[in-house]
Amino acid sequence: MGVKCCAFLAIVFILILLGSMWLHGSLADHWNTCPKAYSIKNKILSFIRVNRSDDEVALLRVCPGQRFQVADLLAHLQAAPVSANDVLLKPYLASWDELIKFLEALGPMVGLISQEIESKTAIIRDLAQKAEKEPKKKMKERKRMQQQSDPVLMISLNSSSDYSEMNHSPSFGYTSVRSMIKWELENGLVDFHKHTNSGCRTLLRLHRALLWLQNFLLELGKDTTEGEHLRSPSDLCKETYQRTLAHHHTWWVRKAAELAFLAMPERPYFYQLVCVETQAEAAVVLNRIVRSIEEVYKRNEVALQEHSMLDLP
Repeated sequence: MGVKCCAFLAIVFILILLGSMWLHGSLADHWNTCPKAYSIKNKILSFIRVNRSDDEVALLRVCPGQRFQVADLLAHLQAAPVSANDVLLKPYLASWDELIKFLEALGPMVGLISQEIESKTAIIRDLAQKAEKEPKKKMKERKRMQQQSDPVLMISLNSSSDYSEMNHSPSFGYTSVRSMIKWELENGLVDFHKHTNSGCRTLLRLHRALLWLQNFLLELGKDTTEGEHLRSPSDLCKETYQRTLAHHHTWWVRKAAELAFLAMPERPYFYQLVCVETQAEAAVVLNRIVRSIEEVYKRNEVALQEHSMLDLP
């Protein structure tokens, strides 16, 4: 077998390894285990104002013929923040669905990364689905026990107190990031010393990956001054990865990721992905996305930090 053939096989092996180890651990058993329930109720308009002070307008067009839609990503990101310091999980995970499509659109090598990210979103959705079913099971069991002990007691289920309990149950554990943290801590689902597939640990892995993508899109959206050349997306992706997510990966995963980034398309392809024609237009669109990601990221950072969860194993 020739040297080139051996090198090719080595690269393929490393990329496969990346797919299985990305974000710490293979989670293929959670692949598509639960429905993606969140959806946008109202279609986003073609024009979205991104800076009311100077009336700058980002053209967020629906791009025909492609899965990734930047307008959908922005809509999900804007729907995620709630109250003063919380993030709704459904639009947050829906934002990741769009970011996964974005990564997949960059080619099969970069797309390997999206597979592990998708398995993370599936874990949280699966946990939410199970937690939602649990109160219903307990209610059915209670009604069955009451009927067996004294059928007359079943009348009480129509009383105002029981009606309120059945239809106005306590806040659901996986509604938001903070409610999930509270739910999992109260139910002993978070382990601060060993690896568990808790929603909090999984959120932390997504949180770290989101910082990388935020930094990458920020750099990609920067324009140049006169006489400067735009840097390649491959270089920008590698550098932002090294500043962020690489700190949490082993040497092998870091090298595999850097190999995958070499196959990243050039800038014109990114213009096509967000339906713009120039770097100036791309800067407006990408900066709007970056600001929305930053708001979500900061809220999750504070929530995780308050509960000492930024270093969960």
